[in-house]
Amino acid sequence: MNIVVLDGFTMNPGDLSWDNLEKLGSLKVYERTSADQLLERAADADAILTNKTVVDSAALHSLPKLKYVGVLATGYNVVDIKAAKELGIVVTNIPAYSTESVAQMVFAHILNITHRVGRYADEAHSGVWSRKNDFSYTNSPLMELCGKKIGIVGYGNTGSATARIALAFGMKVTVYTSKPQSLLPAGIEKAESIDDIFRNSDIVSLHCPLNNETSEIVNSYHLSLMKESAILINTGRGGLVNENDLAEALKARRIKAAGLDVMVNEPPREDNPLLGLENCFITPHIAWATYEARVRLMDLAVKNLKSFIEGNIINNVAR
Repeated sequence: MNIVVLDGFTMNPGDLSWDNLEKLGSLKVYERTSADQLLERAADADAILTNKTVVDSAALHSLPKLKYVGVLATGYNVVDIKAAKELGIVVTNIPAYSTESVAQMVFAHILNITHRVGRYADEAHSGVWSRKNDFSYTNSPLMELCGKKIGIVGYGNTGSATARIALAFGMKVTVYTSKPQSLLPAGIEKAESIDDIFRNSDIVSLHCPLNNETSEIVNSYHLSLMKESAILINTGRGGLVNENDLAEALKARRIKAAGLDVMVNEPPREDNPLLGLENCFITPHIAWATYEARVRLMDLAVKNLKSFIEGNIINNVAR
């Protein structure tokens, strides 16, 4: 089997091994593949693996040898699933590999905003603290999480992991989910509506898929419902947020702050209205990228392809 990895750098910048994948066939790994390089590089491939390289209908129809597309992520919108299904091409994804890492990043952002650890550490090293007259100083409000309300939009793998951590902090947890209250763990309350989440929460954290119903769910209307002291966290999908509306809300201090690990365009354009705002904290889509999560991602990518070769297809999203 000819196997081509189209964009392997983000998953494996050099600290993991491709050896187990190479055992399954002849392997070629590219760090990145542009749209105009795709057909040439995948021309003889029986299987391709992609993270963010788009494999659209035209590409699928132009690769007659292709039998398998392995998406190196949970979301699989980079592949035209309808076309793959029509052509009999199996498409697999990798669910739940980064659940704990993403939930950890949610609280990395929350703790950064509520305690400004990085800012105070920088000021200590730059001599600000040394020049103070008292043993302790603050120049920004600090917030205790115990007793605060966190509203979680979406209660799948990362939403439930985030809720579990929030409970450990002593927070009051409300979730927006289709699941009935009877199926939710003790201490977790089901919101009556999405508006209630935005209206009543001290922190709103997004964990829902991006679709027609959730696109730009964070907009001027929902932002207007939030408390001025509220914090928005997005480690889900950039398209869940209308970035212009969020920028206006942050500049006007209609909400306290936002912590974002995902953007509509990645990397963001230099004129993105959120860049440079002192109350908007942005990380470059790294919640998924801990070493441990990437090891799981590699192992599951190999398992998906091995299972396909053996005729026992798993995680097929093009059924």
